Amino acid sequence: QMNANDCHDPPMYWTIHGLWPDRAEDCNRTWHFNVTEIKDLILDMRHYWPDVLHSSLNRTQFWKHEWDKHGTCAATLEVLNSQKKYFGKALELYQHIDLNGCLLKAGLKPSSSYYKMTAIKEALTRFYGVTPKIQCLPPEEGEKAQTIGQIEFCFTKELQLVNCMAPEGDSNPRQPRLMLGTSELSVCNDTLPTYYPSEVQ
Repeated sequence: QMNANDCHDPPMYWTIHGLWPDRAEDCNRTWHFNVTEIKDLILDMRHYWPDVLHSSLNRTQFWKHEWDKHGTCAATLEVLNSQKKYFGKALELYQHIDLNGCLLKAGLKPSSSYYKMTAIKEALTRFYGVTPKIQCLPPEEGEKAQTIGQIEFCFTKELQLVNCMAPEGDSNPRQPRLMLGTSELSVCNDTLPTYYPSEVQ
C-alpha cells in the first residue's frame, strides 16, 4: 500500500502499532481523540509510532484510530486514563522493551538469508524472560519462507511483562487478525524458514 501514499522512506526500525487491552468491555466511544492533549509527545510519536499508510499533513489518523478503538477501553486503568497517559505509557513501554536493541544484541539483523523461528523465539525469551507473540506474513506463492511482520508483548494490568498465550491454531475470536494489503498476519509457524527483511520489496 506504500505506493499509494507518501511513505517514501519507511523507518528502518521496529515502531509501535498500539497498546491494546484484552477483553475490554468498558470503552467510552464518545471520548474523541484530541491531538492537543499529546502535543508534548508529538516528536516521539512521529518517530516511534508513525503512520506509514495514510498521507496527511499532520498524520494523526492512525493515533486517532488507536485511541478510539483501544485507548478508550484502556482508560479504565488509572495509569492510562487520559490520552496523554495512554500514548505516553505506550512510548515508555516501547523504550523499556527496546526490541531494536535486543534483536541486535541477539545477532538477529534484517538480512536476505533466513532464520529459524525457534531461534528467534528462544533469543527473545532468553532476553525478556517471557515469550512474546511473533506474527508473520505467510509465504507468498512459490516462496518457502514466512516474513516477520509484528512482535506483540503482553503485560499484566500492572504493566509487568507476562507470557503471551498463543492458542494452538490461534483461532482466538477476540483477536481479529490484522489485515495488511492482501496478506494477513498470523502467529508464525515454528517450522518454516523465516525472513526478517531489510527493506520492503
